[in-house]
Amino acid sequence: MTVVTIAVLGLTAVFLAIQLKGMKGEYGIYLVACAGLVIFFYGISKLETIVDVARQVQSYIKINSVYISALMKMIGITYIAEFASGICKDAGYGSLGSQIEIFGKLSILAVSMPILLALMETVQGFLS
Repeated sequence: MTVVTIAVLGLTAVFLAIQLKGMKGEYGIYLVACAGLVIFFYGISKLETIVDVARQVQSYIKINSVYISALMKMIGITYIAEFASGICKDAGYGSLGSQIEIFGKLSILAVSMPILLALMETVQGFLS
């Protein structure tokens, strides 16, 4: 699937959901959530390419695997949190979607702490 195919899938789901809103509004939400899941899992399949490129970069410049692992975790957290937040907001539960976004940001911060500590140790080594 290409970006055009994914865009057409998303727009078709939205247009059908708009048509269903007058009859059975909950079916529209289910339809959009289903299309969102298809796009979500297709997006996850694209992560294989990102992981391959990250491994190539790691082999060229000898980056510690901890940093690449943290980067992959951050990408995953961002993708999942944004997806879940968007579904909640579309269903009319914006406050829950906002809480998911905040939790995602805090999770990214927690994952990045070892990298921040390593940076501080490096800076301290230069200053000593």
